[in-house]
Amino acid sequence: MQLYDKTFESRLLLGTALYPSPAIMAEAARASRAEILTVSLRRESAAQRTGQDFWALIRETGATVLPNTAGCHSVKEAVTTAQMAREVFNTSWIKLEVIGEADTLQPDVFGLVEAARILSEDGFAVFPYTTDDLVVAERLVEAGCRVLMPWGAPIGSGRGLNNPYALRTMRAHFPDVPLIVDAGIGLPSHAAAAMELGYDAVLLNTAVAKAGDPVRMAQAFAKAIEAGRAAYEADPMEMRDMAAPSTPVLGKAFLA
Repeated sequence: MQLYDKTFESRLLLGTALYPSPAIMAEAARASRAEILTVSLRRESAAQRTGQDFWALIRETGATVLPNTAGCHSVKEAVTTAQMAREVFNTSWIKLEVIGEADTLQPDVFGLVEAARILSEDGFAVFPYTTDDLVVAERLVEAGCRVLMPWGAPIGSGRGLNNPYALRTMRAHFPDVPLIVDAGIGLPSHAAAAMELGYDAVLLNTAVAKAGDPVRMAQAFAKAIEAGRAAYEADPMEMRDMAAPSTPVLGKAFLA
């Protein structure tokens, strides 16, 4: 899987928030075999260097860091946060979030496109958290995004894929653009379903972080994503409205 200028074996992207402890987060990240970890920018105390132990754990995993603009509700806020993240994490990669609705955390797609254009022109590799709307997706590609990250369901809801039809349509519409389902995944079966649709990867956080055993759940997601991708590449059978016998009727004995 190639995303911008980097190639990865794993198709699982994992968030680093909400875990019982940083140590469990690091252990779950290793168990998931994820090669990309998303992190949100937090202000640190210049004197106390708060958060340094956390970043040390992130670095020890060897994963690529994908900073995000979580919690940003305006273009200015998202762009400023991205610029700060580039300085803190020394990377031009950014997961772009511009939230437009507080209850569902649905993206503000108008602000998202504007922020994506500004950041792309500033040299960022933008990973936009968006809806499954094709027109919005087209505008994001025109703005310079070479990866799209449509939601499966609202962030942290665990509902899975609310609109498989829209996701399948997006996959068909953008055959050459890497697509990553981001948000709403609650179970390994949800992740497998996304991969069976032909998506390139899945990004999740809460489903692992809030599990009773985050490490074991991370392992389960790693296996589910591998299985879903293998199923897609194996060219699955098409669904039918009627039964189809697996035993040939031709040659069957006729009993009077």
